[in-house]
Amino acid sequence: MAGAYPFGQRGNASMTIETARETRGFQTEVKQLLKLMIHSLYSDREIFLRELVSNASDACDKLRFRALAEPALLEGGAELTIDLSFDPVAKTISVADSGIGMDRPEAIEHLGTIAKSGTAEFLARLSGDQAKDAQLIGQFGVGFYSSFIVADRVEVFTRRAGTPPEAGVRWESDGSGEFSVENVVLPERGTRVVLHLKEDATEFADAWRLRSLVKRYSDHIGFPVRMAEQPGAAKAGEPPAAARMEVVNSAQALWTRPRTELKDEEYIGFYQHIAHDSTAPIAWTHNRVEGKREYTTLLYVPARAPFDLWTREAARGLKLYVKRVFILDDADQFLPMYLRFIKGVVDSSDLPLNVSRELLQADAEIEAMRAGIARRVLDLLGRLAKEEGEKYAGVWKEFGQVLKEGIAEDPTNRERIATLLRFATTHDDRETQQHSLEAYTLRMRPGQKHIYYVIADTFNAARQSPHLEQLRAKGIEVLLLSDRVDEWMMSYLGEYQGKAFKDVSRGELELGELTSAEEKAAEAAGNEASLALCGRLREALSGRVEGVRATNRLAESAACLVRGADEYGAQMRKLLEATGQKLPGSRPTLEINAAHPLLARLSALPDGAEFGDFAQLLFEEATLAEGGQLAEPAEFVKRLNRLLLPAG
Repeated sequence: MAGAYPFGQRGNASMTIETARETRGFQTEVKQLLKLMIHSLYSDREIFLRELVSNASDACDKLRFRALAEPALLEGGAELTIDLSFDPVAKTISVADSGIGMDRPEAIEHLGTIAKSGTAEFLARLSGDQAKDAQLIGQFGVGFYSSFIVADRVEVFTRRAGTPPEAGVRWESDGSGEFSVENVVLPERGTRVVLHLKEDATEFADAWRLRSLVKRYSDHIGFPVRMAEQPGAAKAGEPPAAARMEVVNSAQALWTRPRTELKDEEYIGFYQHIAHDSTAPIAWTHNRVEGKREYTTLLYVPARAPFDLWTREAARGLKLYVKRVFILDDADQFLPMYLRFIKGVVDSSDLPLNVSRELLQADAEIEAMRAGIARRVLDLLGRLAKEEGEKYAGVWKEFGQVLKEGIAEDPTNRERIATLLRFATTHDDRETQQHSLEAYTLRMRPGQKHIYYVIADTFNAARQSPHLEQLRAKGIEVLLLSDRVDEWMMSYLGEYQGKAFKDVSRGELELGELTSAEEKAAEAAGNEASLALCGRLREALSGRVEGVRATNRLAESAACLVRGADEYGAQMRKLLEATGQKLPGSRPTLEINAAHPLLARLSALPDGAEFGDFAQLLFEEATLAEGGQLAEPAEFVKRLNRLLLPAG
């Protein structure tokens, strides 16, 4: 078995292909990773086989796709397989595939370096919990290095399809910081990884153990995973072809099988393979569409967000197959951006096998498929929200901010997405976003015509906003919004079930029937009584405010700032300014609570420096109360000190 037969002989020095053996140092990030693999991750050691078989499957997929345009790459051997073998005496395990293979530069690049951004994020995510840390390996594209969890030396023999036998490559490392690479003669294309097991990992050089691991982790792989029929090592010098091989996995594309034949464990195993995620998905939907266009989808909702969810350049999308032939690994044309967290496959019966990314972007059929797939996902999320609230709470916690983007990006499905939104509200004053718009509307007061909300930079700032005081006093529920995307989202979300949304910090409060005739009369009288004070304050704050008026929003605070109904809020202004956009100047309106003792004192003061200081302080307190920043903090401190110290 593995280790008991020759993989190839060294190339002839007279050939034009470089054959010299060279030793190189690993990239710094790889060294960090290897140190971690060798010394820290012991609790989940068997994942090495999952990762190596997954890599072998990817290599076979890539060759099958390339061979559509270049049949000669198959070199007369069209069968794509993954072979496992072992040698308990030599203490080795071998994972071989007949896939695309690598040439010398590719072996150096792929096995000696990894993307710095992904590695840094991987290392940053480590928790110290070995089991959890081991689960991150495949997700971050560093699965090959898991070999060093069980091996103290790793050899890779590989030849890229379409290159001559003497272009074969042997790569070797003991994980100590260096690797060697040289050319060897390899008759067969593909890649073979040979693990020289550590003394405490020889348990894996066992037929039953390897078969059980394949069944557990790789049964869904679409290529046959084979092992010798009789367990044990082959005779010394006997090539593996002499042993009769049997397939030990199902080797059938899972999405092509009827749903009635599939168990949850199989769906979960397939998800873990395509998503490189060892946790189970929260939900999935498996559908076949027939009629004008025919395609099959298997779509998953992950349980946790990927590390690069907010990286726009990150790979995303579904695995695309055409008539079960792998085409693209990250076909993002089939999902809108706000559903970029969805994993799965789409297999079309109608698209041409030579379809390209450019054709996908310009194809009307793709647009129709995209719309259908988006509806499938939203329907799945809708069922979760309605029938399995606890599971949906997990989805919202991980992906809620991404789903909010859909309100702006997908007007066709805006109503569907609105039913999925979850909010923190004054109903319970908890930061957890758990209340739906439907639940809010059921709790609305008789005569209430608006869905009220407030936006702030943080939950506490929203919860403590002075704009809520009168609404709280009347028992009117308010949505508390504090995510960066919220103001942008609300600018597109005009209404829900006929109820218009109303920002309590912009324009008139518009309580309508929620204010009694007596309250309206008292409000009018207060406005009349405060007209003179409003005029004095407007003059003292000239250049800082658009106007000053009595308010019907406040119950405890002395004043608050209100923007125009059509103006950008503070959160949106910050977002736009951060992108370099220059916005026109905007001055808020200062609303005062004429019944507050501070306003009574102000009204009694004559015009002059003290009145001016109090007016400025009133404005600055209102700015701070809404989470704003003062233009001149030092002046604020001086002004406050003057008012705190007695004159003289």
